[in-house]
Amino acid sequence: MTQLVIANKEGNGITTSLIVAEVFGKRHDNVLQDIDNLTCSDEFSLLNFKESNYTNERGKIYPMYEMTKDGFSFLVMGYTGVKASQFKENFIAEFNKREMMLKSDDYILQRAMVIMTKRIAILEEQVEKDSMKVNYFNDVLQSQSTLTTTQIAKELELSTVKLNKWLKDIGVQYKSNNQWVLKVKYQDKGYTKNRTQHIMLANGKSGSKTYMVWTESGRLFIHSLFPITPKLI
Repeated sequence: MTQLVIANKEGNGITTSLIVAEVFGKRHDNVLQDIDNLTCSDEFSLLNFKESNYTNERGKIYPMYEMTKDGFSFLVMGYTGVKASQFKENFIAEFNKREMMLKSDDYILQRAMVIMTKRIAILEEQVEKDSMKVNYFNDVLQSQSTLTTTQIAKELELSTVKLNKWLKDIGVQYKSNNQWVLKVKYQDKGYTKNRTQHIMLANGKSGSKTYMVWTESGRLFIHSLFPITPKLI
């Protein structure tokens, strides 16, 4: 048996033009036309008829109306015949039954439980997202691994020279003694570390060279600053 009255998103009892068409044995497009041709006031129409849509079995979307008890009563006022009268009584009885249910303590508690369950699910989802952020911070940003400017440049589809120049142009770094160094305001952020490379000097003796590498948080910092169109730099 077709359910005559259903709950909308707010939990209030409504019926639809689809249900009316099915129960009264009418074409749905004719019921839509009946609603459009009603002579009620705009205020009454806005309060009691709401445009909506449904998806048929072929996946196509079509218009329909949701309506309140008053909207339904106004619509079917002109539907005549013995069967039509019985259908009207059935609809009104179902509306009244739902209105009584909405006032019952059991239903109020049930609705409260449903709302609370949804809110708990939202909170759990937020906690999970926050946990993922914490794990990212612990596993990535606090990682001891480092990356060279060349590695980050490849991620941004740039050459090392272009990335270094861009970082210099926007005031992130400068060159000192032929080595890139962060500007003072970025030096205590944990974005970089110094790495020492052993080299062979021209006189045949071994020596060392210090150069700057980026931490995972430094890598994230560069990505956050980078423009949408890196190839244009």
